[in-house]
Amino acid sequence: MLILGIESATARVGCAIGGHEGVLASAHSSRGRRHAEALAPQIEFVAEQAGVSLRELGAVAVDVGPGLYTGLRVGVTTALSIATTLRVPMIGVSSLDLLAFPVALTDRKIVAVVDARRAEVFHASYRPVPGGVQRISEPAVARPGDLVAAIEADGEPVLVVGDGAAAHGDVFGGAHGVELADDSFAHPSAGSLVALAHARALREEFVRPDEIEPLYLRRPDAEAKWDAKAGS
Repeated sequence: MLILGIESATARVGCAIGGHEGVLASAHSSRGRRHAEALAPQIEFVAEQAGVSLRELGAVAVDVGPGLYTGLRVGVTTALSIATTLRVPMIGVSSLDLLAFPVALTDRKIVAVVDARRAEVFHASYRPVPGGVQRISEPAVARPGDLVAAIEADGEPVLVVGDGAAAHGDVFGGAHGVELADDSFAHPSAGSLVALAHARALREEFVRPDEIEPLYLRRPDAEAKWDAKAGS
């Protein structure tokens, strides 16, 4: 089964096509908040590079967040449109799962963190297991200092991965027992999305397009700014 994976939860947007043979083609770009402009050409490019037609797809996978509201909305809306047009099922994967998966070979507990702006991060914790990672906490939002305090109180060595670690390196980098993953792992990968989605496809863990629900965890920045102005 061929799967198109669409990832847009952070400042980087990307897509990939693959299946039982692995990832056939992928593309990523970081152009500020121009996700809507970048995504359609990327999908056309990876289909051409993979030598397939979108009509050959058996499923569409999408990063459902948490992440930046505008980028996440672009990715989910695009994925929904393609899946609905092609009448194929969907698979939703968390951005935090996508961050933890590529660093599964560590012997530490993994804490995946996405920069949430407003001096906050989205986060979840994972254990490395054979063949991948297992999430051991639900996605949540917190201030970096509060998350670091919880990590230090737990006392277990952790590997922190994601653009939230890069954005708040002064907080995470100075924490006891914390190792920061390489910057090359700072953003969710569309290739990892296809790999995780393919494993779920083999177990027939599909959902209908109308069952896909983005995980925002909080209101959009624009709404918060409007309320702040109204309150003042």
